[in-house]
Amino acid sequence: MLEVRGLACARGEQQLFSNLSFDLSAGELLQVQGENGKGKTTLLRALCGFIEPLAGQVRWQGQNIRELGEDYPGELIYLGHLNAIKDELNALENLRISCGLAGSAVSDSVAIAALRRMGLRGRETFPVKVLSQGQRRRVALARLLVSNAPLWILDEPLAALDVGAVGLMQSLIGEHLAKRGMVIFTTHQPLEVAGVPTRRLILS
Repeated sequence: MLEVRGLACARGEQQLFSNLSFDLSAGELLQVQGENGKGKTTLLRALCGFIEPLAGQVRWQGQNIRELGEDYPGELIYLGHLNAIKDELNALENLRISCGLAGSAVSDSVAIAALRRMGLRGRETFPVKVLSQGQRRRVALARLLVSNAPLWILDEPLAALDVGAVGLMQSLIGEHLAKRGMVIFTTHQPLEVAGVPTRRLILS
C-alpha cells in the first residue's frame, strides 16, 4: 500500500498544495487532476522520492520512503512527460540502458518482444532520432513491459500516441492492475480501463 499523509510541496517560493492525504491499494487506479501549475508533476515526483516535501510523508508498505533507501526505487517505475531517451541510440539500446539504470538488466530477446508489442516491429534497431514522436513515446513506454515494479507512476503516458496506441496502453494498465499492481497517472486525454473504476484526486 502507498500512503500519503499531510503532504505539502512547493515550486520555488510558491506552495502548490498542503495537507494532502490519500491511500492507494493493490489493484487501484488513481488519476491526479488539476489545472496547469497546480502541482501534478511535483506530486508525482514527490511520490517517487525525487524531491523532498515541505511537510508530511510518503509511506510504502507502512514505512516512510525516506527510511527505505535504495529499496524503494525498485518498487516503482516512473515515466515522465518527457521520454528520457537518447537520440543517438536505437530503440533496443535505449530500453536496455534504461532498465540497467533502474537496476534490472533485460535480455535482448525480452527487450525486442516488448518493443514489438508496443508496435515497433522492424524498428528495434533504428536510431531513435529517425522515429516519429509517437514511436519515441512507445520506446519509453516499453519499459513498463519489462518491469516487475508493482507501482507505476505515469505523467502524461498518452502524449503523442495515436488511437491504437492509447488502446494498447489502457490494456497494459488493465493487465498490471489485474496482477495487483497500482497505477497513478496524469493525462489530458481520456483514459479508462475496462472493469476498473478510476479514483480521482483533484489539486486545486
